[in-house]
Amino acid sequence: MFAKRTGWDLRPNKLSKKLAEMRARGEEIIDLTESNPTRVGLHYPDELLKELADPRGLLYEPDPRGLLPARKVVASIYAAKGAPVDPERIFLTASTSEAYSMLFRLLADPGDQVLVPRPSYPLFGYLAGLNDLETVFYPLHLGTDGHWRVGLKELEEAMTPRTRALIVVHPNNPTGSCLTYEERDQAAALCARRGIALICDEVFAEYRTPAGRRVPATLLKEGGPLTFALGGLSKWMGLPQMKLSWIACAGPDSEVSGALARLEVIADTALSVNTPVQAAFPRWAGFAPTIQRQIRERVQSNRDWMKKLLPADGGWNGVLELPGVRDEESWALELLERRRVLVHPGYFYDFEQSGIAVVSLLLPSGGFQEGIRRLLANSATIQT
Repeated sequence: MFAKRTGWDLRPNKLSKKLAEMRARGEEIIDLTESNPTRVGLHYPDELLKELADPRGLLYEPDPRGLLPARKVVASIYAAKGAPVDPERIFLTASTSEAYSMLFRLLADPGDQVLVPRPSYPLFGYLAGLNDLETVFYPLHLGTDGHWRVGLKELEEAMTPRTRALIVVHPNNPTGSCLTYEERDQAAALCARRGIALICDEVFAEYRTPAGRRVPATLLKEGGPLTFALGGLSKWMGLPQMKLSWIACAGPDSEVSGALARLEVIADTALSVNTPVQAAFPRWAGFAPTIQRQIRERVQSNRDWMKKLLPADGGWNGVLELPGVRDEESWALELLERRRVLVHPGYFYDFEQSGIAVVSLLLPSGGFQEGIRRLLANSATIQT
């Protein structure tokens, strides 16, 4: 009755089962995985919701690319980063996930491959599978300085005649690592040489770390392969519920024109972005600096306090190495049951090494610090 592409193992893992049981009993838990900005005490201007009452929201004027004033805001974001892009090369989508699906439909046929980093989002496998594509991993290596670097040799070796796109996440989630200028240029050259599109997930780009390495503000640039940069309100303004994201396109004119023409048909089949949010976006953009500043200060404060986190170039997650933690799931379960603290064990993000915990840096400092103290107290009892 059901498609093979949806034949997932839907059984809950031990950690999620235990968490559900404890929450059903009303137990208080410090959730160090909380990455929803609307649940961590940020202040949002009252005017945000008032803008949704704009009468233009009642007028339906469908445009497959999205309303022009909203696309001009996106263009201004890239212009400020030194990467001017014509609003006609921008498409609005309801989410970054939808943007991925549109690009997968544009670039690949069933059975083709997309290259994805490891460690990174666990979402890629689902998005690719739902579009009948295969994911092939390329590694991020942890250097002796604690920074992650793209395994360029392995990346090239992973490319096959069926490879249609290379996905890079800048900053990556959860490592917080960005591509350096050299890595960007080398990856772009590889894609150009192989005729592979470059998809740059830059949803965390506004949250680069001041003390991080010098890295590009965006990977979108002319003179390279066919390139798509993704962003959205979910991270850009801490508004995941408002459902507005975007695709910006650059590359050789002949390839860009072909991509835009096809994307217009793909987008026109759904017209998924609602009008009130598009109409409000140009005025919402004026509130973005205030919201972004709160997130940056929160993340940086927690990062400064938590000295044991691995270095990062940006993002709002932290990676912690815990020597002696061999069975991450058992350790995370013990931490949840004994200390009432929830973390993501590294295998959730396909870390190959053991003893990794991933925590969110979005929490208010009091809860974050107490959760980390419990985490470290529990890990200290583990024998190597």
